Amino acid sequence: MKHPKFSRAFEVVGKFPDELQSLKKLAFNFWWTWNHEPRELFRNMDKDLWDECEHNPVLFLNRLSQDKLARLASDVSFVARLSGCSEQLDHYLSAETWFDRAYPGMREHTQVAYFCFEFGITEGLPIYSGGLGVLAGDHLKAASDLGIPLVGLGLLYNRGYFRQRLSHDGWQQEHYPQYDFYQMPLTLMRKDDGSPIRIEVPFPDRTVSCQVWRADVGRIPLYLLDSNVLENAPNDQGITDSLYSGDEEMRIRQEIILGIGGLKALEALGIKPTVCHMNEGHAAFLSIERIRQFMKERGTDFRTARQATVGANVFTTHTPVPAGFDMFHPSLLERYMTTYANEVGLDFQSFLKLGRTNPENPAESFNMAILAMENSNHVNGVAQLHGAVSRGMFAGRWPDYPEDEVPIGAVTNGIHTSTWVSRRMANLFDEYLGTGWRRNPSDPANWEQVDSIPDEELWAEIENLRGELVRFARRKLSKDLERRSFAKPDSNFVSNILDPRVLTIGFARRFATYKRGSLMLSDRERLKQLLFHPERPIQIVIAGKSHPRDEAGKKIIQDLVNFINNEGARNRMVFLEDYDMQVARRLVQGVDLWLNNPRRPYEASGTSGMKVVPNGGLNCSILDGWWDEAYKPGLGWAIGDRSTIDDYGHQDWLDSRSLYHLIEHEISPVFYHRVDKGIPVGWVQMIKRSLKEHAPFFSTARMVQDYTDRYYVPAAFNFKRMTENGLEATKSALGWRQRIKANWARVQVVSVKDNVNNSNTVGSSFRVEAVVELADLRPEDVRVQVVSGKVGPNRELVHTAGLDCELADSEGTKHRFHCNVVCDRLGHQGYTVRVVPKHSDVGVPSELNLVRWQS
Repeated sequence: MKHPKFSRAFEVVGKFPDELQSLKKLAFNFWWTWNHEPRELFRNMDKDLWDECEHNPVLFLNRLSQDKLARLASDVSFVARLSGCSEQLDHYLSAETWFDRAYPGMREHTQVAYFCFEFGITEGLPIYSGGLGVLAGDHLKAASDLGIPLVGLGLLYNRGYFRQRLSHDGWQQEHYPQYDFYQMPLTLMRKDDGSPIRIEVPFPDRTVSCQVWRADVGRIPLYLLDSNVLENAPNDQGITDSLYSGDEEMRIRQEIILGIGGLKALEALGIKPTVCHMNEGHAAFLSIERIRQFMKERGTDFRTARQATVGANVFTTHTPVPAGFDMFHPSLLERYMTTYANEVGLDFQSFLKLGRTNPENPAESFNMAILAMENSNHVNGVAQLHGAVSRGMFAGRWPDYPEDEVPIGAVTNGIHTSTWVSRRMANLFDEYLGTGWRRNPSDPANWEQVDSIPDEELWAEIENLRGELVRFARRKLSKDLERRSFAKPDSNFVSNILDPRVLTIGFARRFATYKRGSLMLSDRERLKQLLFHPERPIQIVIAGKSHPRDEAGKKIIQDLVNFINNEGARNRMVFLEDYDMQVARRLVQGVDLWLNNPRRPYEASGTSGMKVVPNGGLNCSILDGWWDEAYKPGLGWAIGDRSTIDDYGHQDWLDSRSLYHLIEHEISPVFYHRVDKGIPVGWVQMIKRSLKEHAPFFSTARMVQDYTDRYYVPAAFNFKRMTENGLEATKSALGWRQRIKANWARVQVVSVKDNVNNSNTVGSSFRVEAVVELADLRPEDVRVQVVSGKVGPNRELVHTAGLDCELADSEGTKHRFHCNVVCDRLGHQGYTVRVVPKHSDVGVPSELNLVRWQS
């Protein structure tokens, strides 16, 4: 007989002594994940059980025996520690925040909803796969620290992302455990009558129901949708089964649940966002659901609702290659979205155009990133280089604008410092820097006293952290080998793996081919010479997963494992299975050097290398992502330069030679140069310079402040203005747009004259006068600009800058504008004149892509 079905379900909760009631409060707020005291409190209760429960405090507490709880309740010292942690949490939640100081009175007008496909809060909530999710988790934690009025929206995956196991020959195998949400720090959201809140999402020929769970991340609620409810058909129950494991149809179903269902969940919870932030294109359907809800609430049509909301949406892209975006075939989209499109007043063909670079190209698939951009006036990449790459990728949407004016900005990623810094380094910082670095890690002043840390103390902690990593790697490897062979490995064998005194390099990535995980194997004999150098040996700790369907990525992992096992590298290289946030923490806290060698410019940001910084680690990387703007001589090392060639094989050869050379002739000599008490003074000085320069900037404290200053607050202001006074500003903007479009074909630059010389001294200026025909438009409807820049080889202008002209006089529909242009750049320069629309409530060119150039 199969397992019987229940007739009624109920929950049984543990019984805690009065003295230990605060444990539940600590367990149900992920604040503990970035505070060492509560983390150590849980760990010290029962270290083995804590590790066995994979640092899930609810499961951990539920598995403690009543005898153990009674002993803890009678332990005066433990109860005092618990009380202290509880008071810290209470103080944290009630303290004044940066947002209230920076934007007094704005809280009542600001409610940000942050949508992401995955969230990496801690290994005990396994609903993340890698960098995107961990970045999203760090975003929530920083938003909590800063007091941003923000909620998170995601999916609660019943089996999470896969757990990695390696076969005896090094081939990745995927395992999907089933998780019990009632044994996690999650709260099922219920109505007043105690029944679970359900939201309904329209699907073809049916409705899919989801329940909503809440995870508290400090001050920030994270709401997670779960389709595994009895009302749904078995196939629909599995929509939120696992992350990144399904086919194209499963992906669109998940993204409908995230975007449309996510906003419906907020509506059911009584939360009305003024700003919606789509962290990647997976959530782009929310922009249409936001329009639908607005149409229903305010009784408007699609155009009006879109105009009111487009300035209050933010879209962040993390993808540096076109193939990385979610694309849906029109036939699949038609099946799932036709009825929904009709509900907002669009026929399906009109809906398709919202997700195409060229709306009139019927062969083009539907791109979720384009949909997000079409309905957002605030778009950004995640590093300065990535912003430039993204402008190049999407330049086709704005063909009449220079590439550097494509409306995609950049907010460089960061890390949540308190989550990733080790206890040892945190204590050292507290002693010599004070605690300001904890409260405001983005303030460079809080890192200025790094130089006051004695070299011997800093180096001692780094040595201790490296030793802890070696011991962790040996324990983990021993367990993995025992599982694989069903026999405990020889202790002498394990104890000879890695050496706590040797320069330790960390490499942990998603094993996609562009990340070049096997670049280090390009010359295996030379690598072995570096590993076993008689005076300056190195060792490498590797971890990472490949997507289940990425055979090439799995082959890279297998090549690395086989090299380690079969070519004599066992003592100096290890591959740690099942890379997760715990393994990541151990790695970034214990390595001396972080290695990153993607194929430039395919790394959007990369935050792993940032995480070694507060732990006293240095970086050696390709000049890509964050390292392209972070690198300076003396702060780490750059592999190669910023040039790239189309021959990937030759580029790999060049970069591998650069890597070997750096390790042998620059990195190892600095690390092993010990002249004063065995301390590598040059290495320690590089660590201090990196801490002072990198730690404050590459933090999510700075990053989330940037999002707030540049996007969240302006977007909230915009939404308030566009929706007040009977939608007066929205209706005015729509009327203006209609007038601009009706007259734009007749707008032209009639004539231009100037007094510029053939040769001009730097600092001098010249005058430009332009007569423009505006038809029935007014001068205040447009911006007339002189666009100047360097003259390229084909007479094109590059590195341009626009200068607004002033109105001089008017005669009928012709208007004369003028300005003075300063010659502030040397070389062969030129200029031209253009006319662009101008309106304070309409994004140009993000939502109105019009321009008229001088012919």
